Parts: sequence; structure tokens; C-alpha cells
Amino acid sequence: MKKLAVLIITVTLMSCQQPVKEVVPKTIGYDITEGVKTPIYGGNLSTVEVWEKYIKAHNEKDLETIQNLNAEQKFEVTTAKGGVFKSSEEHINALKNWFESGENPKWTTKFLIANTFTTAEGVVKQWVTSGHKLSVLKERDTLKLFQVHDALIVNGKVQNFSVSESVRTE
Repeated sequence: MKKLAVLIITVTLMSCQQPVKEVVPKTIGYDITEGVKTPIYGGNLSTVEVWEKYIKAHNEKDLETIQNLNAEQKFEVTTAKGGVFKSSEEHINALKNWFESGENPKWTTKFLIANTFTTAEGVVKQWVTSGHKLSVLKERDTLKLFQVHDALIVNGKVQNFSVSESVRTE
């Protein structure tokens, strides 16, 4: 009798379970760099944390932290003016010179978006797109810029990023 009661209770409980819904990620845009329209989905927010540390280190002129967050191999930066740094060392040297120039760059973050897509070869890429107000001292005046960064984060490191910017009058 006990076995029958346990069986009835088990069957009753199993019949009350909700069917598991398949979670389908929502498309937030598309990547077309490989000539094929590939969906982009919301990404892992841990990549945003990496980028926030990176920007904070820039504001604090902390070259050691920046270097530690840069990928050791295949690191690359494309600047707003079209310059390219092909290594972390080149990037750190340029930042060192800029930080020592007296221009005192300061970034104020306005938005951070984590996104992910899978290449045709099946490689998952985690990107952060961010927007920042940047103030720079130029000849005793403050130049106000707005920058958009697209950063590829791999294994908690900045693999590459590009910068676009425009001058702001506000």
C-alpha cells in the first residue's frame, strides 16, 4: 500500500511540472564584416567589467593594469585618427607619452553594451561597445570629445579595440 501511495504521489507531482521552455537568445543586431549577415546577441556582462577596469586604469594612468588587461598575443588598437598599434608594448609606450604630455585625458562612461556573435567558422566572439565623453587639455583649453569603442574581450583580456570620435561643443 505504501508503494502504491508513493507511486501516486510521484506521478501526481511529475504531472504538475511545467514543460521546460527553450531559451532562444534575442537578436539585437547584425554583424556583416565577413560579407554575411550574422546575428548579434546580448553578450556576457563579465566583458563589460573588464572594459570598465580598463577605462578606470586609463583615467588613473595605471599603465601596469592596462598592460595586464591587454592580451599578450595578437593585440591591436586602431585609433580614431587611423593609427594602429600592433602590440601591447606599442600601446603602452604611446599611452605613457600621452599621459606625460600634460593633456590629462579623462573618460566619463556614458554607455556599455555587451554583445556576442559566432563567426562562420563557429568562433564565438564577445565584444563590448561603449561610449565615453573624453576631455583633453589643449593649449590651456579643454577639448571635449565623444568616443565610441568596440573592444573584443577574450579570456578576460582586451584582444583588440577601435576608437571613433567626434568633437563636442557642450
